[in-house]
Amino acid sequence: MAHMALTVGFDLDMTLIDSRPGIRACYLALSERTGTYIDADLAVTRLGPPLAEELINWFPAEEVEAMADLYRAMYPTIAIEATPALAGAREAVAAVREAGGRAIVVTAKYEPNAKLHLAHLGLEPDAVIGDLWAEQKAEALREHDAAVYVGDHVGDVRGARTAGALSVAVATGPCSPEELRAAGADVVLTGLSEFPGWLSDYRPARA
Repeated sequence: MAHMALTVGFDLDMTLIDSRPGIRACYLALSERTGTYIDADLAVTRLGPPLAEELINWFPAEEVEAMADLYRAMYPTIAIEATPALAGAREAVAAVREAGGRAIVVTAKYEPNAKLHLAHLGLEPDAVIGDLWAEQKAEALREHDAAVYVGDHVGDVRGARTAGALSVAVATGPCSPEELRAAGADVVLTGLSEFPGWLSDYRPARA
């Protein structure tokens, strides 16, 4: 139905990009700069929630805001080049466009850094909205009338369901397929490489 242009939202970290190498490097640099131990290998196994939720494990509560600002300032020179796109990311965004739809990115990541990642990788969504986590993502999904939200975390599933969007989960992040299904995901894919095939079947079902 041509008049019903489909908008698909995508999460960023561990959905479109493998942010583990860059984030690990940034945590190590923050640790060195502050003299505070951070287990960067552990931290990158639990990506998804806002930065402050990780920093509270390593810094006193009264220092977290300042450490988050320092991390975000260091991030562009350390993390962007080290971060690749995940398999199927470009094809997934292209599939939405080929279907006549819009692709947006809704992420908990600091928005300026999210845009740097996308620009570096040549991914050009129609909109990028940052600093939203879990149910907060529904704000942007509703604003852009997104019918589908694709993410790797149970928080992404909650965001999609709060917005009344179809939750498509990809098992490329810290959450297992079983956890994603238990959280209420409507569809669980191994990764974004499966997304174009799923989308081609989904559109006729809508029509």
